[in-house]
Amino acid sequence: MSVQQIHYEALLAEYSDHQAAINLLKEYRPYLELVPSMRRPQDSIVSLPLPLVKVRTLGNASNAHYSVPEVVQLPCDVALLMCDPEWRIKTAVEICIFIYRPDEDFSDLLGRWRRTQVTLSQTYEWIMPRHYNHIFSEGEGALYPLFVGVEGMPARILRGLNGASLPYVMKAPDPSLTGDFMGQDEAQSLGAIKLLPGE
Repeated sequence: MSVQQIHYEALLAEYSDHQAAINLLKEYRPYLELVPSMRRPQDSIVSLPLPLVKVRTLGNASNAHYSVPEVVQLPCDVALLMCDPEWRIKTAVEICIFIYRPDEDFSDLLGRWRRTQVTLSQTYEWIMPRHYNHIFSEGEGALYPLFVGVEGMPARILRGLNGASLPYVMKAPDPSLTGDFMGQDEAQSLGAIKLLPGE
């Protein structure tokens, strides 16, 4: 089976939801143990699809150094930020999920992780959705990758991930997310969601 763009889109849409993201972590137990509270998952994890960060780099003008903020999109597909459900603050744990994209090879997938590492080696803060603006979003150093593979991708990618000691799970997209049209139940569910202005 060849990997199609719709497979990537379906997995990206699925892991944009915090509960689906937790279900993904259940397949790699060392990361599941990083979730602060399984009793309060909605308050313990923030899922950021196609995440943005504000990076501060040093500029120089007339021998005076100053910080220049720049907003960049990370090469990962989803960032999972762990939060203390009691104090409602972000912990040091940040998980970056990399979903296999059609026509990617091992160097492309690994390169996205390396570029993420380079970007987050600087001082940065996460750009949070409005309803999470109360959470302190400064980035910290505990960064963990998780790769999501799909049936039909080159076998050399799995061999490369194994060789690089990088964790991965194999997933199949939810069939309900690979179609072009919503069912009635899905449409009603989406209609019940109240969006804030600008979201």
